[in-house]
Amino acid sequence: MLKKILAIVAMLYASIAFAAVDVNKATAAELDGIKGIGPGISTKIIDERKKGNFKDWNDFIERVKGVGDGNAAKFSSEGMTVNGAGFKGAPAAPAAPAAKADAKPAAAAAPAAAPAAKEEKKDPKAEAKMKSDEAKKAKAEEKAKKAEEAKAKKDAAKQAKEDAKKAKAEPKKEAAAAAPQAPASTPKK
Repeated sequence: MLKKILAIVAMLYASIAFAAVDVNKATAAELDGIKGIGPGISTKIIDERKKGNFKDWNDFIERVKGVGDGNAAKFSSEGMTVNGAGFKGAPAAPAAPAAKADAKPAAAAAPAAAPAAKEEKKDPKAEAKMKSDEAKKAKAEEKAKKAEEAKAKKDAAKQAKEDAKKAKAEPKKEAAAAAPQAPASTPKK
C-alpha cells in the first residue's frame, strides 16, 4: 500500500515538473517546482504579480530582481511561461569569423559538449534530491500512521475500561431492583 502511495506521489511530482507553469497563474509551490527557482525568487515573483500580471518576459525580467536573460532562458526551458509564451530573449552569440571557425572546428564542438555534460551532472543530483524528498515524505506518512494507530489503541483500551466498569455496575443495579422492597412504614391499628 505504501509503495502504491509513493508511486502515485512520484507520478504527480513528475507531471507537475513537466507541465508548463504560467507565471501569472502559478502558486508558490508550482514556482518552487521549477528548477532554479527557490522560495526567495518565488516570493519575489508573487509579490510583483500582486501589483499586476506580467505582460511579457521583458516585463518579468525588469520587475523581478535577480532574474536576468540567462535565468529567464533556464526557467523557460524548465517549463515556465509568461502569458503562455516561452522566452525568446537573448540573441544568439555572434558567429566567429569564417577563417577562425574553419581552423578550429573541434574547439567549437567542445564548448557545446560541456553544457551537455553539466546537464548530465545536474540530473543525478536532482534525482537524488527527489528520492530524498520522497523518502522524507514516506517517513512522515509512516510516523503519522503509527501515531494514529497508537491513538486508536489507546482509545480502544479506554473504551474497554469504561465498558468493564459499566458491566460491574449493572449486576448491582439489577440485584437492587430485584430485591423486594420493604414498606417504608407499617400502619398501626
